[in-house]
Amino acid sequence: MKRRLLITRTLPDAVLVRARAAFELVLWPHDKPIGAQLPAWAQGCDALLVMATDRLDAAALQALAPTVRSIATYSVGHDHIDLAAATQRGLPVFNTPDVLSDAVAEVAMLLILSAARDATSAEATLRGGGWGPWSPTRFLGVQLTGRRLGLFGMGRIGLGIAQRARAFGMQVHYHNRSPHPDAQGFRYHPTLDALMAHSDVFCVCAPSTPQTRGAIDSRRLALLPRGAVFINIARGDLVDEDALIEAIASGHVGAAGLDVYQREPQIDRRFLQLPRTTLLPHVGSATHEAREGMGRLAVDALAAFARGEKPAHCLNPETLAPRAVESTP
Repeated sequence: MKRRLLITRTLPDAVLVRARAAFELVLWPHDKPIGAQLPAWAQGCDALLVMATDRLDAAALQALAPTVRSIATYSVGHDHIDLAAATQRGLPVFNTPDVLSDAVAEVAMLLILSAARDATSAEATLRGGGWGPWSPTRFLGVQLTGRRLGLFGMGRIGLGIAQRARAFGMQVHYHNRSPHPDAQGFRYHPTLDALMAHSDVFCVCAPSTPQTRGAIDSRRLALLPRGAVFINIARGDLVDEDALIEAIASGHVGAAGLDVYQREPQIDRRFLQLPRTTLLPHVGSATHEAREGMGRLAVDALAAFARGEKPAHCLNPETLAPRAVESTP
């Protein structure tokens, strides 16, 4: 008999076909987070495939039925899961890196271009019928050629952004915990402060950790050259949104492109009134290729674990100690 897998959101058909081949599926039928109903729906399930919008803190993990043996998150980020509590319960947690790096890097470039050229307001003017006669001083933006791009974070996504930005003629600078071995030709800054002072375009692409949360505050925003373009495709909690809004409103930040926010989907309404901003609803990985690839990684990891194997991309590998594979009654 197949093991039971709870999937907490509607996934692409190709992912469901793959999951059905390995598991008996329990599907949360609503296109909204499962929330407090997770423990009830997880009853009798062996594995969970959860979303970044599902908060699995220590209490939620403790409330899970003892039949639950593994969890995969349909995301790279895992700040919504208490890894220490999962490890204490012996629950391996798998994520889905690599397959969405190109998609998110492409969205970063979309935001950089749109913010630099103020494409959002230009399009709104056209759609509103206010285009009018051509003017040599209207719809002016910033050209990227020769500009310094500062990347806060040089993982897979940061490296993808850097490679694309170089094709646009940008000078790439970055800050990471240490120099990246594949970042040849890009300038490393040992401190975030130094990076921000050298960034005409500044892009947040670091993971959300206790060390990075709130790192972009008013003091650091003031280090940016006046008129700099600010981009965030990482997590909203890395940025003090009050400080960012003030910096955009004052003109110190000349333009912004955002795909992530602190309290998604309840965006701070002040962002909607700001000039020179491109705002997206967290669509970084929203391509057919990336979303199917994420599902493939998650399902394959859970299936491999159920077979007694040691899958890749385990966030707490200490839970993968050798064990006997128990048959499902």
